[in-house]
Amino acid sequence: MSIIRKIIRSEYISSQEELIARLEECGLKVTQSTLSRDLKFMHVAKVPHKEKGYVYMLPNATHSTEIVVSQNITDNITDIAFSGNMCVITTKPGYASAITVPIDSRGIPEILGTIAGDNVILLILREGFDYDTLMEQLCALFPSLRHL
Repeated sequence: MSIIRKIIRSEYISSQEELIARLEECGLKVTQSTLSRDLKFMHVAKVPHKEKGYVYMLPNATHSTEIVVSQNITDNITDIAFSGNMCVITTKPGYASAITVPIDSRGIPEILGTIAGDNVILLILREGFDYDTLMEQLCALFPSLRHL
């Protein structure tokens, strides 16, 4: 997996086929299904790229509990709204999945799960969740939420 991380960090890879070819150049033979499981395990997301369409991105984690999110990703959140035990985060098209990765990686106790579409994220919240604690956690990941 360290070779996969190295390739994704150093190149713009837009497909599993492209990544498999790069791994073969490094002397590793992997199947598409194994690569798919590895990418999921590593919390790799696809984010929009102006020239290549979508490219793979690794979550930026310095420690397992301290997650650093690229300002490029954060600036693409356009709205946040609550209804009961649900939270809807709206993003620019193509960014929802990339924004969900750090939320899932952080393991925020108030969140039962996330669902990402193209430009909408649904957070299912625990009954009786603490709004202030949740917003503190989300703003720590995405400072731009303070201004919405």
